[in-house]
Amino acid sequence: MNRDTRNYGTVNEAIVAELAGICGTANVIVDPEKREAYSHDETPVAEYGHMPDVVVTLTTASEIAAVLKLANRECIPVTPRGAGSGLSGGAVPVYGGIVLSVERMNRILEVDYDNLMIVVEPGVVTNEINGIVGEKGLFFAGYPMSLETCFVGGNIAENAGGGKAVKYGVTGQYIMGLELVTPEGEILELGGKVIKDVSGYDLKRLIVGSEGTLGIVTKAVIRLSPLPKAKTVLLVLFPNIKTAIAMVPKIMTEAGIVPTSVEFMDKLSFQTSCEYLNEHLPYGEAEAMLLIEVDETSRVRADEDAEVIGEMCFQGGADEVFWADNYTTQERVWSVRRNIAEAFKVYSPVQSLEDIVVPIGAITTLLPEIARLSEKYQLPLPTYGHAGDGNLHTTLVKPPEWSHEKWLETERLLLPELYDQVTRLGGKLSGEHGIGSKRRVYLTASLSKAELLLMQRIKDAFDPNGIMNPGKIFDF
Repeated sequence: MNRDTRNYGTVNEAIVAELAGICGTANVIVDPEKREAYSHDETPVAEYGHMPDVVVTLTTASEIAAVLKLANRECIPVTPRGAGSGLSGGAVPVYGGIVLSVERMNRILEVDYDNLMIVVEPGVVTNEINGIVGEKGLFFAGYPMSLETCFVGGNIAENAGGGKAVKYGVTGQYIMGLELVTPEGEILELGGKVIKDVSGYDLKRLIVGSEGTLGIVTKAVIRLSPLPKAKTVLLVLFPNIKTAIAMVPKIMTEAGIVPTSVEFMDKLSFQTSCEYLNEHLPYGEAEAMLLIEVDETSRVRADEDAEVIGEMCFQGGADEVFWADNYTTQERVWSVRRNIAEAFKVYSPVQSLEDIVVPIGAITTLLPEIARLSEKYQLPLPTYGHAGDGNLHTTLVKPPEWSHEKWLETERLLLPELYDQVTRLGGKLSGEHGIGSKRRVYLTASLSKAELLLMQRIKDAFDPNGIMNPGKIFDF
C-alpha cells in the first residue's frame, strides 16, 4: 500500500491531554518554536524538514508502549527520534503526528564485565560507553565516526558503521539483545547476553538497520571488545586514484594484515578540509590519499604492521608516506578526514551527502564515472570515505552562485545517474546512513519487485496500521 494515500488521524486537544496523562504535561511539547527543533535532522531543512504536531519525551518502555497503543488506535503517525544527527531524513516526521524522542532515556543500566556486555538505553551518547569501559581495557568496537554526538538508538536504527569497520565491522555485529516496543504497544525481549542463538528467527537482526519502521528500541545489550594497546596511522599520498585504490586489497591479501581503517580522500576533499582547518600537510601534486590505521596488542607490533604497509605502498606507486605514532599527530591527520563535510559547508551550506557502497574492486570503475558526472553537470562532487569496505561519501555541493531552483533540478537529474552506476557495479544506495525519506524514491529502482513485496509483508506484520515512521525507506 502507498501510505501517501492513507488518511492518518489528527493530533487534537483530546490526544494531547491523553499524552500528558501518560508522560506528564512537562514532557509533551506543543509550542511551535520548541517543536521546530524536532522538524529536521542533518539533511537540508528546506527540502526534507516537516513539523511534528506534538513531541513527547519519555523515560520508560511502558510509557512508550502506552503512547504507541494510543497512536495505533487513532492511526496517528509516530516518528522515533534520537539525537537528530542522521543524514537521511530518518527522524523527520514526514506526515506530522507524534515525534517520540528518547533523549531522556540516557542511562547506563548495567556493565557486566564477567560477560563482556553493557546494557544501555537508546538515548546514551555512543562515546559515553567507551569512556566508562575504557578504564577496564574494553571498548564498543562497532561505533561510527560521529560517536561524540549520535545516540545508541540511532546507531542501531541505521546499523551505523564508520572508519573502523574494515577490522571491527558495524553496529549490528555487537548488538546481542534488544528490548523493543512494537507499533501495537507490545514490549518484546529479543536476544540477550548469549553469543550464539539460533532459537527461531533472529528478530533482533531484523530490527537493526530497520530505521525505526518496525518499532522503538528501549534497551540494548552490547558486546564489548578488548581495547588495543597501541595504534599507528599512515597518511599515504598517491599520484592518482587508481593507484591508491589498487593498494586496498593488496594490503590484506599480500601483507596478511587487516588494518583498523583504510580511508580514501580525493584531492578536492583533502585540500578543502586542510584549508578549513588551516592545516599545512604537504599534499603537493597528489590526486588521492589513503589514511591507514593499524592497531595491535603492543607498540612494536603496531609499528611492524605499519612499516610493512608503508613499504608496500611505496612499491605500489605511492609518492609519500607520513607516519603518525602518537596521539597528537594521529589526531592531526584524522581531523582532516573527519572535517571534510564541515569544510564544504563553509563553501556552501547546501549539499547532498551521499552514502553509496560498492564492492571494493569496483571503486576504480566508479570514480571516473563520478568525475564524468561532475563535468556533465558542472557541479563539485568531492568523494571520500571508507575505501576498506567500499563505502564512499560522494557529495553534491551547490555552487554559491546557483539559484535554489537550479540546484534542485540538477540534484533531481544527477542522483539517478549516480545510483544507476552504483547499482550496475553491484553496489547499494546506502552503506551506513540509511534510506530514510531522502533516498526512498530511488530505492525501488535498485530492488526487485519480489524483494520489495517481501519487505512490505514484514512491515505489515509488525505495523498493520502503518503508523511507525511512515515515509521512510519505501512508500508503504
